[in-house]
Amino acid sequence: MSDLLLDTCALIWLAEGGGKLSEKAVTAIDESRFVYVSALSAWEIALLCSKGQLCFSMPAEEWFSELTQSQDIQIITLSSDIAFLSCSLPMHHKDPADRFILATGISRNLTIVTTDEKFEQYEVRLIG
Repeated sequence: MSDLLLDTCALIWLAEGGGKLSEKAVTAIDESRFVYVSALSAWEIALLCSKGQLCFSMPAEEWFSELTQSQDIQIITLSSDIAFLSCSLPMHHKDPADRFILATGISRNLTIVTTDEKFEQYEVRLIG
């Protein structure tokens, strides 16, 4: 089983006990040696909370920290390599957050857990 990178929605659904994640994705997360999330997901979650599109019972920063610690999810920081790669990818996906997640997965050779169909247009392993 390869190591996994959760996109932002997958992270939120994992916190909700699975949400819209497939049974295959949940099993892969449970069985994976390492599960990662991009630091950009923290920004995306904070942004959604600040716009009122996402609400937690605690501040977003605390929620993110508690979730990643309790689920043993490693955070991949943004690097200049990831930033440059995100801009050199084909423009199939225009969302900058998702492009950073794609670049992170590609640069680290990770399988990305996502239900975003636009990710299928890139040369990356996916679990939906």
